[in-house]
Amino acid sequence: MAVYTEVTDEALTAFLALYEIGTLTAFRGIAEGVENSNYALKTSQGDFILTLYEKRVNKEDLPYFLGLMEHLRAHGLSCPLPVRTRDGRNLQELAGKMAAITTFLPGVWPRHIKVAHCEPLGAALAKMHLAGEGFTMIRHNGLGPDAWGSLLAKSLPQADSVMEGLGTELQAWLAQILAAWPRGLPLGQIHADLFPDNVFFLDGKISGLIDFYFACTDILAYDIAVCLNAWCFETHAELNVTRSRALLRGYQSVRSLSPAEVEALPVLARGAALRFLLTRLYDWLNPPAGALVTPKDPLDYYRRLRFHFAVSGAGAYGL
Repeated sequence: MAVYTEVTDEALTAFLALYEIGTLTAFRGIAEGVENSNYALKTSQGDFILTLYEKRVNKEDLPYFLGLMEHLRAHGLSCPLPVRTRDGRNLQELAGKMAAITTFLPGVWPRHIKVAHCEPLGAALAKMHLAGEGFTMIRHNGLGPDAWGSLLAKSLPQADSVMEGLGTELQAWLAQILAAWPRGLPLGQIHADLFPDNVFFLDGKISGLIDFYFACTDILAYDIAVCLNAWCFETHAELNVTRSRALLRGYQSVRSLSPAEVEALPVLARGAALRFLLTRLYDWLNPPAGALVTPKDPLDYYRRLRFHFAVSGAGAYGL
């Protein structure tokens, strides 16, 4: 979460009048994340999150994101619920941007990842995949394999300013990943960005999953690969196999992986690492003016990617 668009008192007052959520008592920006402008909103009826969707989010995708959250909540997953206006809409305009209010989830995200976090995470991810069944809307993964080439091209002229030879190496890795990308694996609704700051814990248990604004219809096991990258590496890109084994054990306690999914895990992990390396590289080279957030070092994911290219099978992750 972050703040890129400022909201005036007058605009906020007019916006909140569209909802039946009580009177405003507190309002502050949340300076985390990189995608949208987010505010913590407290009213006489409780706590909420106000999100203004910035340029990287296509407004045509918003019905999918909000509809998916409503569907997942209706099917037992703890996630933010979009709040509808007096006339039944879950999306409005504020300060020149499309905006939505969602319910607030209690809990905190883990600043220091432990093995104890990983098994519940895996189970929650699998529950999300099962809860997504029956959701009829489809959204293409805009940051999936067919987008990686153009994303790399945007950063290629400056890539070597981050590390000598980086551009050439990324081109070679991209070609290898695309050539090996699996086909025919189970598809469904995936989160695609389930990093630690998008998972809340309360009293040692997961209290909810948040930030569905990269969610899409794609390979279910790719979501696992994203989590392996985000949750299971130490500071210097060494895999903590105890964490990865716990994550996979938790996932399979709810939804069993097919042999084809297990076999594809290394290349899916390479693709997930490349995807975040490329977006972080672009943001590192093109920081948004005035954003209250520091771009993340793309070389963290470069080191993860090197690890994934060195493994020979899913056994390296604890399967």
